[in-house]
Amino acid sequence: MSITLDLSRVSNAPAVKAPVNLSGLTRAGLRQALIDADVCPPEKAKMRASQVWGWIHHYGVTEFSAMSNVAKDMQARLAEHFTLARPEIVERQVSKDGTRKWLIRTAPGIEIETVYIPDVGRAGALCVSSQVGCTLNCTFCHTGTQKLVRNLTAAEIVAQVQVARDDLDEWPSPKEDRRLSNIVFMGMGEPLYNLDHVADAIDIISDPEGIALSRRRITVSTSGVVPQLDALGTRTAAMLAISLHATNDALRDVLVPLNKKYNLEQLMAGIRAYPGLSNARRVTFEYVM
Repeated sequence: MSITLDLSRVSNAPAVKAPVNLSGLTRAGLRQALIDADVCPPEKAKMRASQVWGWIHHYGVTEFSAMSNVAKDMQARLAEHFTLARPEIVERQVSKDGTRKWLIRTAPGIEIETVYIPDVGRAGALCVSSQVGCTLNCTFCHTGTQKLVRNLTAAEIVAQVQVARDDLDEWPSPKEDRRLSNIVFMGMGEPLYNLDHVADAIDIISDPEGIALSRRRITVSTSGVVPQLDALGTRTAAMLAISLHATNDALRDVLVPLNKKYNLEQLMAGIRAYPGLSNARRVTFEYVM
């Protein structure tokens, strides 16, 4: 039996481009996006971007119509070109100790985990993901059993913080008595293999007129991508954590295969040279017992 496929009805129309989520744009990126979309003239872009920024990152709005100090015609132009939509929450779990876990779908086939842990740091820490899957194959890590699908965008990283703050009822951004006081990049993926988007997300999360988390309360954990350590410190000023798990190369080669590329001697040299390292900004070493 032969089958003939009829392809005559296949559309040749270009795919519709999804609207840009403004949550993932830095201040400079937001200003430029408003200009490029003719939402406002260049001479007013800085002021308009500041207004929009506050509504997104300080008040946590998800609709342009909620921006009460933005003219309705500008609200309409924003809605025409952009989105503030949150990702879909596929599953939410809450434990007796207050730990909260979300399975978030940011796009078809793209699901990530985010976990809020109370009583960590000043008040509570959010563990965020930076990739879907991972390439490092660390023997103790479940994510290492999953193939790398892709890097997360800055918008998808910031969205994890927004989802947590929605659930914790922390809008507008509190100056004191925060329940979410720390961010740790210790979820799915190797952050230093997605440094551009991670750095943009940290810029957004730490902005004092938005979510306003101090960079000293943002920690990036790496398995030891030594060539990127200096760039991480220079671009983000984030705290550094090292997924160590062994004090000799023979064992670490097994537990953290990246050690075969960047051994302990190279790793320790990179750590000692980390920008801004001091008694006030110490490195955290992670170890599976």
